[in-house]
Amino acid sequence: MVFPIDLSKYTSLKFDLQQTALTEEQQRILTDNIQLVRDCLVFFTALANVKGLGGHTGGAFDIVPEMLIVDGFMKGSVALHPVYFDEAGHRVAIQYVMAVLNGYKKPESLLHYREYGKGFYGHPERDEDNGVFFSSGRLGHLWSYVNGVAEADKTKTVVMFGSDGSQMEGDNAEAARYAVARKLSVKLFIDDNDVTIAGHPSQYMKGYDVARTLAGQGLAISVGNGEDLNALFARIQGALVAAGPVALVNKRPMAVGVPGIEGSPKGHDVIAVNLAVDYLTARGLSDAVEMLQTYPLKKTKDTYLGSTAETGKVRDDFGRAVCELLDSMANPADKVLVVDSDLEGSCGLHHIRKNHPEVYVHGGIMERNNYSVAAGFGSESGRQGIFGTFAAFLEMVVSEITMARLNHANVLAHFSHSGIDDMADNTCHFGINNFFADNAVAEGDATRLYFPADTLQLRAMLKEVFHDSGLRFLFSTRSATPYLLTEKGDKVFGDGYVFRPGKDELIREGKDGYLVTYGEMTYRCLDAVLQLRNRGITVGLINKPTLNVIDEEMLEKVGGSPFVLVVESQNSKTGLGIRYGTWLLERGLHPRYGYLGTSKIGQGGIAEQLPHQGLAVDDIIKKILSLLRP
Repeated sequence: MVFPIDLSKYTSLKFDLQQTALTEEQQRILTDNIQLVRDCLVFFTALANVKGLGGHTGGAFDIVPEMLIVDGFMKGSVALHPVYFDEAGHRVAIQYVMAVLNGYKKPESLLHYREYGKGFYGHPERDEDNGVFFSSGRLGHLWSYVNGVAEADKTKTVVMFGSDGSQMEGDNAEAARYAVARKLSVKLFIDDNDVTIAGHPSQYMKGYDVARTLAGQGLAISVGNGEDLNALFARIQGALVAAGPVALVNKRPMAVGVPGIEGSPKGHDVIAVNLAVDYLTARGLSDAVEMLQTYPLKKTKDTYLGSTAETGKVRDDFGRAVCELLDSMANPADKVLVVDSDLEGSCGLHHIRKNHPEVYVHGGIMERNNYSVAAGFGSESGRQGIFGTFAAFLEMVVSEITMARLNHANVLAHFSHSGIDDMADNTCHFGINNFFADNAVAEGDATRLYFPADTLQLRAMLKEVFHDSGLRFLFSTRSATPYLLTEKGDKVFGDGYVFRPGKDELIREGKDGYLVTYGEMTYRCLDAVLQLRNRGITVGLINKPTLNVIDEEMLEKVGGSPFVLVVESQNSKTGLGIRYGTWLLERGLHPRYGYLGTSKIGQGGIAEQLPHQGLAVDDIIKKILSLLRP
């Protein structure tokens, strides 16, 4: 399949570091190059959307002018470290375009953005053979790393692309002070588009100004219009030859010139296909439009034995369920504070903002602060903080969790996107270390980790634990989950079900051995159990919705069977599997034991992530059969 936009029209530019202005010819070429690259970005990110792979368009689209100017200076001078470091990893599409333009990949490879096994992940992962020279994706983590690169070779200038959103992270304040103190030749190019996922910082974070913030930390600052090419070139050149760290703050609307997403948080995400078609049609790119409209798709929906075809998203229903609980409270703002970390739609918190704005705070991209704010609010009996973000970012707040616990805080934290299912964002966004939250000493510990199997169990769970004291962590997946069914065909967690914290649940009785699982792996394990029953093998299934509490009665039951297999999508080095076997041995129980979990670097894609880890239903069956052999 031929890439429908002719990238051979791109003309590489080379600038001397002493050149202070563009020639007329260079300006014409640069203008054409920018338009070509932006058209390309709109097209192939939209193509990923056609395939259901998601992605991000606007951020990469924004920084094309400064990226191509910096590229020209890199090609014209050995004084620049030749890597386009970008702390906003979701803008990775521009890295892939540059890899093509610099000869590392063919244009047709861009057709596979975010696909499984193609190397075009949702965030950059270091792959020098294919033109990607760094990994990023967790905001606030890269600048300090870039400082280290600058320390390693003080003869080179190192550049980093940033944004007003990513600069909210507290790590960047430390990196700024370090760069200034060490007089490092680090140059920042900040896209100040006043857009993050959940809104406009100028509206929800009054007083925040990225240029004033960086100036206050001691950096030299240059603020200008990111779309004024002549002025942008002069400002970039001036920054590159100046001594010490410099930040260029480039102001522009998000996705400037793209109707439907310009200036909107919608621009952060992947562009809607119809809007991409309109844009590309106006640009006269009929071949690209035709591919978007006619790309062949194979639409299949998997169903699983023992579960409904109907599905629900636990991560979204969390917010709905909390709203119902708040509805029943008098003056909820006196008792509850909900602090979002710019991922409200991903965690269901947008429902709370809409229905109970009196308890809701747009906390911005500041996870450490926001968790501690929730803890401080919940520091006295009768009050609690609610916090939400992706499970991958739980690793960022481990210390705050410890201090919240020592302060006897009451926090209900929702970590969505747990595990790896449907995670084209790939390895840096895998939420596989949820057990890091279970980091207290054993004495008197009331920390609880909960992972519901479907939305019905979520609602029953919240009714029981919402008003509990201490630290509670509730996990959900990005993907939707079906509803578990009993042997009679009723919903397991339907009418009459009551969640009992700390108790494991018998989903199917067994005599040949037991599976122990939770969350989104429960319905997959049930399918495996039922397939084996059709082959005359009776394996039981235990759902363990409270992850970090031992149910002695259930442990004794499964420990007396021929085998126990723990199945989870958490890290095989840190999850339930490494604990459960110890619990069995400590009680003198010694069934044959095995566990399955995430153990490989991601390879992109959506539905392919679990099978890639050996966590598909067929893999579970294969592991069970190996444990049944004498």
